[in-house]
Amino acid sequence: MEVRAAITNGDGEFAIETCEFAEPHAGEVLVEIKASGVCHTDYDSLRWNRQLILGHEGAGVVSAVGKGVTDLAPGARVMLNWAIPCGACFQCQRGAENICEQRGTVPDERFRFRKGTLNASFSLGTMATHAIVPAAAVVPIPNQISFPVGAILGCGVMTGFGSVVNAAKLVPDSSAVVLGCGGVGLSAIQGARFSRARQIIAIDVNQARLELAKKFGASETILATPADKGLLQAARTVKQMTAGRGADYAFECTAVPELGPAPLAMVRSGGTAVGVSGIEQLVSVDMELFEWDKIYINPLYGQCRPKRDFPLLFDLYRQGRILLDEMITHTYPLEELPKAFSRMRAGSTAKGVIVF
Repeated sequence: MEVRAAITNGDGEFAIETCEFAEPHAGEVLVEIKASGVCHTDYDSLRWNRQLILGHEGAGVVSAVGKGVTDLAPGARVMLNWAIPCGACFQCQRGAENICEQRGTVPDERFRFRKGTLNASFSLGTMATHAIVPAAAVVPIPNQISFPVGAILGCGVMTGFGSVVNAAKLVPDSSAVVLGCGGVGLSAIQGARFSRARQIIAIDVNQARLELAKKFGASETILATPADKGLLQAARTVKQMTAGRGADYAFECTAVPELGPAPLAMVRSGGTAVGVSGIEQLVSVDMELFEWDKIYINPLYGQCRPKRDFPLLFDLYRQGRILLDEMITHTYPLEELPKAFSRMRAGSTAKGVIVF
């Protein structure tokens, strides 16, 4: 079948192109994509040195299923989960499905393109009219969940919320700092509110985002400046706001490499700093920031366990206990992906979504 997709050459450029998909093989599902989130990781993937179908946050409708897929049928409304668990490896057996050692995938040869085969980003490739994915990547969604909401649940929301609830295991009556108030940061704020944090301090360089953070549950805000290296001045303000000792938890959600160590400066002795945004670059760290007895963790995807976490998020949304529609500040057709990337990088959106 003919598929229209955002395809990168791996050297920083991309275009909307046409490619060819075959029918799903055994254990696979063909999904007609209705919405795809726009994430900083998607922009980074433009330079991964391979031809790639962009996108890893998606939702849509099942078009066809391969042999052996019995729990999904054409017409089902679904979202896609990029950390695809096999259910049988060492990590899956210990409950760490987000770091599965044998993640399902669809071979590149199945995606035909005039310039050769294609890789599907995170084994999904959601910035396309259709995606062929392993059945384990597919999560049915209730009718109350719109496709744009389903799309953002599959990465940004799960990453922020899960980093607080599953990884840090924030305890009630704690204080928390969230650095960066984009989609991931707003989800972390909601995770802290769900965990009954006593004090939630949001930090950003964008006043509009701080106003949004208040709506999502921040009790206090700090407007930082780009000149504040390592956010050390903001950290001093945090200490003043937390009885002079620092917060119990701090969550880095900026995706700015230089701010990777910043949550360590925000927490008290014995506090927990969390690298949420998935920074992968080499970063210099002043080891004095670890004094004393501070813990730094770097969870992947909020330690997601799909069968546990997504039903919880669905229920919280239906009960009005988490805000998701309000997080989507801009929607675009696929052809406006350049504008979506530009706004995202400028920090003028909370979350952008491509709608087909």
